[in-house]
Amino acid sequence: MLQQTQVERVLPYYERFLKKFGAVQKLANASLGDVVILWQGLGYNRRAKMLHAAAKVVVSEYKKFPQTAAELEQLPGIGPYTAHAVAAFAYNADGIFIETNIRTAITYHFFPHKKVVHDSEVLAILTKVFPKGRAREWYAALMDYGAFLKRSGVRINKKAKGYTKQTPFKGSDREARGALLRALAQGFCTRPKLLQVLGTERKKQTEEQLTALLKEGLVARQGDRYTLPL
Repeated sequence: MLQQTQVERVLPYYERFLKKFGAVQKLANASLGDVVILWQGLGYNRRAKMLHAAAKVVVSEYKKFPQTAAELEQLPGIGPYTAHAVAAFAYNADGIFIETNIRTAITYHFFPHKKVVHDSEVLAILTKVFPKGRAREWYAALMDYGAFLKRSGVRINKKAKGYTKQTPFKGSDREARGALLRALAQGFCTRPKLLQVLGTERKKQTEEQLTALLKEGLVARQGDRYTLPL
């Protein structure tokens, strides 16, 4: 939920999500449609789909929740950063990873005069200074400090080679996808109705994203009706 989304915005969604799907078994047994409905407003709905799929894999293939980064990275939608972050915060497992606040803290202090900083350079510093056996404490402090630097006006985005700027939401495919899923969260819809959710001028874009959502399994079709997956 926190990937590319601010903590303040995530908190109410996180609390509602845990209330309804407080155990991995509950999430695995839920319909994808129910998960997507609860996710509405967070954006990047593929994350909801991957989280749901990961829960199913955990329940079906593991006796207990995976605890190592290597195991976690085998789950749907889990990359190196998420795998190491979960291992560090949940199990205090040693490991090196980068996220935006960590990148800010390291770049600010170790590369103050360098115009371009590659993530490989940040990783090299992290490897040198990492306190073994204290991953949870270390990363919590480092992330909080990086966030503090940002609030204080420190901006290193232009320096960071690994930083990707988020594209504007208005007019984007993300906006079109979200509008389609919000419409379907209210109940089934016909194709003509769905293609008008953002108006005639964006009908082509909406049609393209509806096709993509069908292909990804985030939307289901039953005859001439479109629904969220059961």
